[in-house]
Amino acid sequence: MTDKNEDNELWIRRFNPRDESKLRLVCLPHAGGSASFYHPMASAVPLPVDVLAVQYPGRQDRRTEPGITSIQALADEVTEALEPWTDQPLALFGHSMGATLAFEVARRLESRHGVVPAALFASGRRAPSRPRNESVHRLGDDGLIAELKALSGTDSQVLGDEEVLRMVLPAIRTDYRAAETYVYEPGEKLHCPVIGLVGDGDPKVTVGEARSWGDHTEGPFNFHTFGGGHFYLLNHRTEIIKIISDHLLGACVD
Repeated sequence: MTDKNEDNELWIRRFNPRDESKLRLVCLPHAGGSASFYHPMASAVPLPVDVLAVQYPGRQDRRTEPGITSIQALADEVTEALEPWTDQPLALFGHSMGATLAFEVARRLESRHGVVPAALFASGRRAPSRPRNESVHRLGDDGLIAELKALSGTDSQVLGDEEVLRMVLPAIRTDYRAAETYVYEPGEKLHCPVIGLVGDGDPKVTVGEARSWGDHTEGPFNFHTFGGGHFYLLNHRTEIIKIISDHLLGACVD
């Protein structure tokens, strides 16, 4: 059994630690993604922000651990792992499944710990109150691989390596199951600012579905649309970093 510190290190990765930071940006990956997806962001944010990337079980150095098939259960684990980091303001950035997870983590931070996030950045995901009936996680391996290739979010080297691909498919399927079986439970709205971001050609979410994130907060809501598909952010990293920096500037200088 791991102790609390060891368990925290399993979940939280700091690629570019900034001990002088005044705020922490918690980044939550997409389905099948890993903490390393946010490695470029860790060094690109110009403000005194410490980027914490979440590593889900079932991938990379956690590949021997069973994945978690429920967003709610995953949110419980992530919220617990973040508790030691709440001595500074926290902002949350989630892409795709990570956006839904970030929303549920924000709910728990506010209701259970009295911690209102500095901001919630919801990228490439429809609002929790805008469900779709999806069942990609039920497809065979070939169907799941076709989905990954269509979205162009998985490293092309992985997609081209049959052995590696078969090794990571269980984690990807687990994440898809968690994302696709998620059921939004109506409750109190968030109090933090919410910023929605979406690609205008994303087959997984329409602009209207993404704009509905504004219905989930009592705080300010801002919305940004980019050219591109589900992984639009790979081609718009500079613009996204500026949006993050602009929204967090006040929290960093307070």
